Amino acid sequence: MKVLFASSEIYPLAKTGGLADVAGALPQALRQGGCDVRLLMPAYRGIAAQAEARAVANLGDPFGRGDAEILEGRLPGCDLPLWLLDNPALFDRDGGPYQTAAGADWPDNDVRFALLSWAAARLSQPGSPLGWQPDILHCHDWQTGLAPAYLKAWGGPAPATVFTIHNMAYQGNFASDLVPRLGLPWELYTLDGFEFWGHLSFLKAGLALADRLTTVSPTYAQEIQSAPNGFGMEGLLSWRGRELSGILNGADYTIWDPSVDSHLPRRYGLEDFTEGKAANKAALQAELGLPQRAGAPLLIVISRLSDQKGMDLLLGIMPAVLGLGCQLALLGTGDRRLEDAFRGLAESHGDQVAVRIGYSEDLAHRMQAGADMLLMPSRFEPCGLTQIYALRYGTLPVVHRTGGLADTVVDSTYDSMLHTQATGFVFDQSLASAFQWTIERAAALIRNPEQWRRIQATAMRMAFGWDKAAAAYTDLYRALRPHAG
Repeated sequence: MKVLFASSEIYPLAKTGGLADVAGALPQALRQGGCDVRLLMPAYRGIAAQAEARAVANLGDPFGRGDAEILEGRLPGCDLPLWLLDNPALFDRDGGPYQTAAGADWPDNDVRFALLSWAAARLSQPGSPLGWQPDILHCHDWQTGLAPAYLKAWGGPAPATVFTIHNMAYQGNFASDLVPRLGLPWELYTLDGFEFWGHLSFLKAGLALADRLTTVSPTYAQEIQSAPNGFGMEGLLSWRGRELSGILNGADYTIWDPSVDSHLPRRYGLEDFTEGKAANKAALQAELGLPQRAGAPLLIVISRLSDQKGMDLLLGIMPAVLGLGCQLALLGTGDRRLEDAFRGLAESHGDQVAVRIGYSEDLAHRMQAGADMLLMPSRFEPCGLTQIYALRYGTLPVVHRTGGLADTVVDSTYDSMLHTQATGFVFDQSLASAFQWTIERAAALIRNPEQWRRIQATAMRMAFGWDKAAAAYTDLYRALRPHAG
């Protein structure tokens, strides 16, 4: 089974969120299961050198922005073949994959990711200059959503297409005059195609035209078929409900496991997690400039700072949280007003709050190991990986019951604790009061060390490896191409 995996970001070469983790780990699990997987992503600045890539094909100049070349290399840290889409005018620039260093969207994101979609489709045709044609083209999020549209427009033999939704809130909606400029036919600019409220929608192209749809958790697959989580496309998703699967993301335990984590001051496992977490907590408090209070519950946030992530709810209850004697460590970036608010909180409560604006992979690992609880009050959360990582580190998640959070965290109720099933704390309504009460419930339970350790041990035994997701995707691929491979 030959699979071309197209994504705008792949860990460790480029990462802004969970998509990169998925695109870096799932293909490795698929390959272990027997699939011949090749990766395609843009050649952002500096990436070609990291991948030791060299030019192998020229795709021409479809959009008048200069020739697009394919560079071939390997994903660092593994042996996966990697193809980089090289177009200096579109990708060789400072800043992030989608935004400038100042945080504004690149004004030519439409053409940049249309080219990525076009290249994915072109490399999937029988006449591919690389001499390799996939049985399955697997596209991810709006940045690759036009690939099924190009294949449909061109006609002829083509692979089956799978389109995975990582977050319905990001849709890639652009002006309709792009249709001819991107080499697409007006025949597809319809209600049944990629037209969406007078715009060309990259996301809708994938949703309407791919052979099968998946998303990153079973609960999110149900939530997006109705408002508000469908973000205006719930009718289409409901109509395609039989072709939509919710496959839970996994964790790469070769990276996210405290017994092998090279980022930690002290590694630990199930046999010594009490001592290991205590040592990491003291080290983290010292690193962040917080008083080394072993008995103070240390809460962490590792998140994009946005209302979707419930960060406004957290700000609203911080007086009560601090009143419980808790400490808060936050790592993230996002809305400027939220960044400023958390900075202000750290300035006024320096003995209880530490804030690091930005992202550090190293610090994220140390925070998972040193914390008592992870806060994820997301209003919606397609899957979430941070809470899955937290479970393995014995850091108990406090989450809103939505999407993948609902599928991965078991609330610490009387019954779940009695039957050794509890792994965290869950609240049902996206309200500050419900969030606050759940933190208060957790802060009360941590005063019972024996019970707290039992919940931690249960959490650390949870297994959300990529093997399960890879098996589900392989079954889906074979249903689309039963005789491939």
